Amino acid sequence: MKNDPPIQFSIVVPFFNEQENIPPLYMRLTEVMDGIGEPYELVFVDDGSKDNTFKVLSDIYEHDRRVNIVRLRRNFGQTAALKAGFDFARGEVIISMDGDLQHDPDEIPRFVEKIEEGYDLVSGWRHQRKDAWLTRQVPSRVANWMMAKLSGIELHDFGTTFKAYRREIIQEIQLYGELHRFIPALAGSSGAKIAEVPIENPHRKNGRSNYGIGRTIRVFLDLMIVKFLLDYSTRPLQFFGFLGICGASAGMAIAAYLGIDKLLHHTDAISEHGPLMLLAVVLFLSGVQLLSLGLLGEITSRTYYESQNKSIYALREVKSHRKETGDSAESSRASGSSER
Repeated sequence: MKNDPPIQFSIVVPFFNEQENIPPLYMRLTEVMDGIGEPYELVFVDDGSKDNTFKVLSDIYEHDRRVNIVRLRRNFGQTAALKAGFDFARGEVIISMDGDLQHDPDEIPRFVEKIEEGYDLVSGWRHQRKDAWLTRQVPSRVANWMMAKLSGIELHDFGTTFKAYRREIIQEIQLYGELHRFIPALAGSSGAKIAEVPIENPHRKNGRSNYGIGRTIRVFLDLMIVKFLLDYSTRPLQFFGFLGICGASAGMAIAAYLGIDKLLHHTDAISEHGPLMLLAVVLFLSGVQLLSLGLLGEITSRTYYESQNKSIYALREVKSHRKETGDSAESSRASGSSER
């Protein structure tokens, strides 16, 4: 791609069954980006849509050379779709947003201003959310509060996709699972300078939301994963050692109690306290083993993806007006295909 002109901005938008929202979003995006006056590209990711999303995107692609389409073989989820877009994008600044019109393109210049002030990552803050209060707002506020405390990054809203990144920051972060919402925490751990801008959160006009209450449970599980990755991924012994010391101390305390009781009262520890001893040992060992297995599994997964450059998505096809498109597509497939 050495013959391609430099691109300042890449707008990455993942779509999943959003055929009604694509045309108005495209029109608003081009209007805003043309107003900024810098070279840009649009990277639209079709995350295995079942409706006419790809057809609508293809029609737009045929009439606009700034549009690129990355089509995944199936629905891999938002994290994988964003990662596919980030891998393909070549702008110096990469801006991600949702494709359901709940992110207003008119707010993009505010993100750009913050990036120009010297920030590496600018995150949107839905300060007046219009989602369902019980199933969306309350869990989100609790999760954001916990994430801010655990990561030390003082953001109000970790979960929104509407963010701007310097290219070198986002492409250094390995994404898998549901980690896209924790990018600020992961970037902050490497020293990225982070800012936040308030954004509007209008109601969804077309289609239906792909989010549900079950996603909230996964968020809380991911909080534990991210905390472990941030603080203990390079020194797990401090984490597991603490649990081991606590367990050993508890076991010694129980043994001491039973020993003293036998010496003073001549009781038969097994017959008198057998069920209690067994229950305490089984609960403790089972809990530590399950927690350790889960966290070690996360470390194994992280090593697997990073050491083998294993991708979390598989491409079906790429449409692009870039020069030397064949090399670009081949490079994307080499990094994107999960089929061996």
